Amino acid sequence: MGHVFKFHNDVDTDQIIASQYLLLPNIEEMKKYTFESLDREFAEKVKEGDIVVAGENFGCGSSREQAPSVLKALGVKAVIAKSFARIFYRNSINIGLPVIISKDLYDKVENGGEIDIDLTEGKIITAGETLPCTKLPPYMQNILDHGGLINFLNEGEV
Repeated sequence: MGHVFKFHNDVDTDQIIASQYLLLPNIEEMKKYTFESLDREFAEKVKEGDIVVAGENFGCGSSREQAPSVLKALGVKAVIAKSFARIFYRNSINIGLPVIISKDLYDKVENGGEIDIDLTEGKIITAGETLPCTKLPPYMQNILDHGGLINFLNEGEV
């Protein structure tokens, strides 16, 4: 089970990690500023295994890979939204951050609530019910299982 951090529609990559922090030397330094404009204390409150839930078009804006990277570095288990910007979705899979589409969850969960995800079965378990969500194709699940595309591609190398 992970705690929910709930955000609105159209959260753009600049709201996830503002452009001025891209000048910092690495993701570990950047992650402290995740969602700074929406929730100044997010990086301090989020724990390993917590889940970001959002409305439509999550990750719109620029194609910066740092946006999903800071979420993963903070220990976010997954991002669940009604829909995602295409580039954010692919960047997330490439770095090993599960991004899950659920049309129903947003309206049925509160900020701070607890949910669990079964990616293999394509379901989300809330306090009151089980909801359907994205069931990733095996090749995408394999990329996530390896921690991202680079790890997946390098698996056979010594």
